[in-house]
Amino acid sequence: MRSVIIGTGHYAPERVVTNQELVTYVGGSADWIFDRTGIKERRWARASQSTSELGLLATQRALDDAGIDAHDLDALIFATLSPDLMFPGCGVLLQDALGVPGLPALDVRNQCSGYLYALQVADAWLRAGVYRRVLVVGAEIHSAGLDFSEEGRSITVLFGDGAGAVILEAREELERGVVDIRLGANGAGAMSLQCERPGSRGGTHISIEHLRNKKHYPRMNGRQVFRHAIETLTRELSELFDAHDLNTPERRERVFMIPHQANRRINEHLAEKLELDPTRIIHTIEEFGNTTAASIPMALDVARARGLIDEGSLIVHAAFGSGFTWGTGLISL
Repeated sequence: MRSVIIGTGHYAPERVVTNQELVTYVGGSADWIFDRTGIKERRWARASQSTSELGLLATQRALDDAGIDAHDLDALIFATLSPDLMFPGCGVLLQDALGVPGLPALDVRNQCSGYLYALQVADAWLRAGVYRRVLVVGAEIHSAGLDFSEEGRSITVLFGDGAGAVILEAREELERGVVDIRLGANGAGAMSLQCERPGSRGGTHISIEHLRNKKHYPRMNGRQVFRHAIETLTRELSELFDAHDLNTPERRERVFMIPHQANRRINEHLAEKLELDPTRIIHTIEEFGNTTAASIPMALDVARARGLIDEGSLIVHAAFGSGFTWGTGLISL
């Protein structure tokens, strides 16, 4: 039994924010942003939109692509770091919006690697025969929670809003489906990329003093995260390639890498380390920025829609982020 992708969809908000516009808020230069990250523009949601709404719009497109109705789903998993509410999570809000009361809804809070964590849970459910069809959604609205000052520039320039959705179905397949997903974490690096408030550490979830000291904005040790991302994903991807003979010429002809879109330099470095043809790396960061849990399913749907990949392609996923958490995966379309 394999977990086969039967539908994908993504949604990007209408508002396009270029580097030229962004630097009017945070300072710096448009060229500096592009040279440092590979980002030219990102999307921002309307003030009236929510993360669960973005997830709904992506889900509707995935359902259409799969040719099924929401009532044909057996469970859903929603990955995000920017939920509508502190609690409950976005999963039940999406379930209600889909009009499927009783559908089990699970939330995953693993930030940049959240989609791969969610995908492994869905794969395990399907292989075990617990469910037959599972929806996996990654969605983010970062624009509502960023520091638009020069102090916050190094983080604010990275992020955009969007959502991606994937529908998986259990099938007796030999050639298609989820082949392997590998996850890991190292909590020793947790404070290198974090947002302190609101949170229960130290008592009051959030206070006036926390707001004054910008504790509600994300903070990152960029050099530390970049270095650990390169080291960890080079190791993990090398092991994945070896385990599935992806280094042979015959297999390489089918391999495409759709990584988390955190920084184009990271993905290009990984391709170089793995001796992978750079034209076989799917990049969407130039137009969407870093959409955290949404980035991989968005890029997967974009690649399918643009004809960059098709049935028979071997898709390699890789993500590293806050926690530190990471994941790699191999899927045969």
